Amino acid sequence: MEKTTKYRSIVKRGLTEFAQWVNGGQLLSADGKTDAEETICVFDDERDQYMVVSVTWGQFKCVRSTPLFVRIRNGKIWIEEDWTKDGFATDLLEAGVPNEDIVLGFQPPEMRIYTEFAVA
Repeated sequence: MEKTTKYRSIVKRGLTEFAQWVNGGQLLSADGKTDAEETICVFDDERDQYMVVSVTWGQFKCVRSTPLFVRIRNGKIWIEEDWTKDGFATDLLEAGVPNEDIVLGFQPPEMRIYTEFAVA
């Protein structure tokens, strides 16, 4: 399997599992079942951009957050946003992605050299 195709599959599976965990084991449809918080996956295979979006109602307004945003660029998985407890990079490593193919894009470029992951 081509590396990018393999990484797409790993990323989508990981984001789907995270969204299901947030939703109490169920993956909600885009139209939602209630007015409570819902967490959904957004996948763009054409541009290799993948995210988890949480939507809820606050005081008279809709509140959105992006706990996870991941891109695949130049054969590497870029974690652009990660508000998970243990870090999505941990899930990627457990799925067999080598640390030299993971970029912590949310870190400033000059700080990435101090991580165990790729700089770019």
